[in-house]
Amino acid sequence: MESGSWNTGSDRGHRRMRLGWACLVVFLHLSLAAAHAVRFTTSLDRDTITLGESARLSLTFEGGSPQDVPVVPSVANLQIAYVGPSSQFSFINGQVASIVSHIFLVTPRQSGEYTIPAFTADAGGTKLTSQPLKLRVLKPSAPTPEAINAGAQPAFLKLQLPKKEVYLGEVLTCELQFHFHSSVQNYGNFSLPPISPPGFIAGKPVQSQNRRVQIGNAVYTVLPLVMTLTPIKTGELSAGPITAGVVVELASNRRRRDPFFEQFGFFMSGGEQKQLSLVTEAEPVRVLPLPAENVPPGFNGAVGDYRMTVSVSPTNVATGDPITVRVEISGRGALEALTLPEQTAWKDFKAYPPTTRIETTDALGVQGTKTFEQVVSPESSDIRELPPFSFSFFNPEAKEYRMLTQPAMPLAVRPGGVTPTPVIAAGNRGSGEVAPPAQDIVHIKTRSGAMATLGPPLVQQTWFLALQGVPVLAWVGAFVWRKRADALANNPRLRRQRQVAQLVSKGLDELRRLAAAKQSEEFFATLFRLLQEQIGERLDVPASSITEAVVVERLAHAGLGEAGCGALHELFQACNLARYAPVRTSEALAALVPKAEQVIAQLKELAA
Repeated sequence: MESGSWNTGSDRGHRRMRLGWACLVVFLHLSLAAAHAVRFTTSLDRDTITLGESARLSLTFEGGSPQDVPVVPSVANLQIAYVGPSSQFSFINGQVASIVSHIFLVTPRQSGEYTIPAFTADAGGTKLTSQPLKLRVLKPSAPTPEAINAGAQPAFLKLQLPKKEVYLGEVLTCELQFHFHSSVQNYGNFSLPPISPPGFIAGKPVQSQNRRVQIGNAVYTVLPLVMTLTPIKTGELSAGPITAGVVVELASNRRRRDPFFEQFGFFMSGGEQKQLSLVTEAEPVRVLPLPAENVPPGFNGAVGDYRMTVSVSPTNVATGDPITVRVEISGRGALEALTLPEQTAWKDFKAYPPTTRIETTDALGVQGTKTFEQVVSPESSDIRELPPFSFSFFNPEAKEYRMLTQPAMPLAVRPGGVTPTPVIAAGNRGSGEVAPPAQDIVHIKTRSGAMATLGPPLVQQTWFLALQGVPVLAWVGAFVWRKRADALANNPRLRRQRQVAQLVSKGLDELRRLAAAKQSEEFFATLFRLLQEQIGERLDVPASSITEAVVVERLAHAGLGEAGCGALHELFQACNLARYAPVRTSEALAALVPKAEQVIAQLKELAA
């Protein structure tokens, strides 16, 4: 009885021991699985920002890392640019923990409520998905004059216009002024969205020399950006508001600045950094139409102040020969928009489309010389002169039309194909020379001599007959080539389309090379030029006049969808942001090349 009880207790102990070992194995298995699981989260450093500021988006992976950088979802009017990765490692209780974060910079283009969709990543063969995020963007407001005079604003933005009343097409030079209070120790990381006030074409901002001014009781450092605004419609317009973002470093109360070191240019860092959103007041501008009275003949919309010189070469030609007319128009105005007026007096000449070249003498590109080279050919030998050449423009300062005229230039035109017969002067024989004897009559041979076997005549030989077709083929080829050359010369749109296609093909290869070499500034300059050339070719406008306003107002009507416009906006924004925060990694630069190829391919499909 006792023996039986003892065996029963032993069995129960063995069962309990086996159950304990099983629980321990399951616990260790779950612990290891939990240790190897990858956790994926997304977060914003701020969920509410002001237009002109940027939010920092972090994609965090704990316990592993993704194979590739997660693909950025597309959000309308929201630019999400990749900044770079960061890593953290810790060693706790013999275990290594890793945290890998991928940082993105989120920059809105307009105020409103935004939803950033969920990100998807692949880590260790496991597909991970994050949660969507909300971002609220508020409209910025300009500071009051009282706050500026009292020095309560560490920084503010102001648009300075030379005048408030301009004519249609007049180039208006203005200053976008960043003001920084004397309490600001340092500033940088500018964020300036593309400037495109409604009704204006804005030029590229150029930084000018800094200066110090006193406003009220405060002293400010002014960082001016000079740019041009050209009105494209009449009426009461508004230049602004213009938004921008900047990071400033303010003096901290914890550390006092030492005037002794400051006089040698040494500043103690450690101030408080703050991101500010700046906005200008809306500056009203009245745009007047050009006067309808006293409009000179041939006026084609040129506005500015210009001078003209004309040269012709050669002046002694045959009918059909080319004559190059070189027209140089120099002065101040919208040089890119200048075109040669139609010369009705040149009806006896065949004119070909001119080629142009611009040489500017200022950073804004409004002062310089535009050169036109036009080829004309006389169609009659009765022509004795090249008729007078005229160019008219409207001077906004004098508020009147002016006409520049080149007098007629004499020409010598002879019939085509006629060449003067050369005159050969015969030398006089000296009196002592003896004339050669006259040749006597040659007698007829009585014997034929040795006879040779002749082959078939040339007209019966294949190679000779084939040789006769060579001139015909050459003439046909020359005729076809001439027709194609004339067609191309008379079709400037087709000629420009081919030139832009070659430029874009070479430019995309150049983008890949610059991305591999980490040449950020050259990369974005080339990208911006390719977008300008392709959009200008499709819309038949000068490439330098392409801005984001053109994308909004014209490309959408031309058939470019919302997705294409959004992608194009992102590329323009990336080019603009690179001026203040250059991209340093070749991976980030290379990621923009496929986007550029896709956008350019969509632009090529638009109807010209």
